[in-house]
Amino acid sequence: MKVEPSVYEEEVKELVWVNAMNAEMNSIHKNNTWELVPLPKGKQVIGVKWIYKVKYHANGSVELHKAILVAKGFAQTLGVDYAETFAPVTRLDTVNIILAIAA
Repeated sequence: MKVEPSVYEEEVKELVWVNAMNAEMNSIHKNNTWELVPLPKGKQVIGVKWIYKVKYHANGSVELHKAILVAKGFAQTLGVDYAETFAPVTRLDTVNIILAIAA
């Protein structure tokens, strides 16, 4: 079983991780996930971190090397750095209503 790297300097030495990072950046640009804007005066830049995962087939062979770029949102303050949040979750009540309508 392959170990996932934990330090950026480790993964940039391996072509599979560089390709995974490039694929993630291409996906971000293609989907317009982030929008770069000028930094407001007196504000600090929010950092990012790469997360690396190895996906496996059922037989244990490597299926995919996945790199995910995440923002360090914990450095933000509600009402100061952002006004709203979004979490793709569903309430059980909503699921029950949809199932009742479908039935």
